[in-house]
Amino acid sequence: MVETVIALLMFVGPDIKEHRIQESMSVCLKHKREAMRQVKDNIDYKCIKSEAELETNIDGSKSIKALILK
Repeated sequence: MVETVIALLMFVGPDIKEHRIQESMSVCLKHKREAMRQVKDNIDYKCIKSEAELETNIDGSKSIKALILK
């Protein structure tokens, strides 16, 4: 299923290594600030609003299968 989501992305170099769905942009920015406090070289975080292909986990939560970047 495709939905519009707010996602926190972790970049290592030019590659997206991890992405997490967030409740809102403010929550995403809060988590980004917390992650940046522990940041190591070559790691960057960004919050985006984008369409994503989602999958439902066994516990009923949703996770990002693929981002649809335009």
